[in-house]
Amino acid sequence: MDLTLTAILLGIVEGLTEFLPVSSTGHLILASEVFGYDAEQWKVFNVVIQLGAILAVVVQYWRTFWAVGRGILKLEAMSIAFLRNILLAFLPSAVLGLLLKDQIDVMLGSPMLVGWALIVGGIAILVIERVAKPGPASGVAQLPARQALGVGLVQCLSMIPGVSRSGATIMGALAMGIERRTAAEFSFFLAIPTMMGATTLELWGSREALASGMGPVGWGEIAIGFAVSFVVALAVIRGFVAFVSRSGFAPFAWYRIVAGAVAVWLLS
Repeated sequence: MDLTLTAILLGIVEGLTEFLPVSSTGHLILASEVFGYDAEQWKVFNVVIQLGAILAVVVQYWRTFWAVGRGILKLEAMSIAFLRNILLAFLPSAVLGLLLKDQIDVMLGSPMLVGWALIVGGIAILVIERVAKPGPASGVAQLPARQALGVGLVQCLSMIPGVSRSGATIMGALAMGIERRTAAEFSFFLAIPTMMGATTLELWGSREALASGMGPVGWGEIAIGFAVSFVVALAVIRGFVAFVSRSGFAPFAWYRIVAGAVAVWLLS
């Protein structure tokens, strides 16, 4: 397949799935099977285009980040609580990500694991949607520290490809009584340090390949994938909160179950 077309398709996949509870990493792994490209050659590409999705969060919520930044400089309690909750939720995955990097890399090479994780995760979403009792509307800064840390611990499950970082954090938040909108926005905000950390770690591990040249996939393809990922992710973020507030997460659960079942069947 043409390199430019592959870059566009992968950018669309990343942008569509990064903030939905369907697993962007899992979809990129399955995409390598469907499109038939060499996943190893596109490894750095897949990592860097995640920054496009991160930029989409920054653009969409720039007023929030600006207000929090100003508030921290003024030592305002709400802004400090916002930052505290993000850092507490980020900490578990940062520690485990460093400790288990080799094991995570092994799991990333298993498309079959992705298929089963999609199915199990879809069932978990349906169960949590049915039994969870969300509390009153609040905000990220209003969450107690124990809930923020709890969401961070649940996020560690997303190190298994196919689980979904956003799915784990949102469902974990719902199970702890956090209402839908706050759960979704907390997941968006938490993505920034989590994905920045994972991207930095991966780029550091690939520093020799970057220094010597990346083979057929160059910075031109990365720029295209980055731009496409940003535009698509921005559109997804703007529509996602309104959609789940109205329809819940069940549609994503059923999608996961069907997509996972198809993947397992084809890979078998």
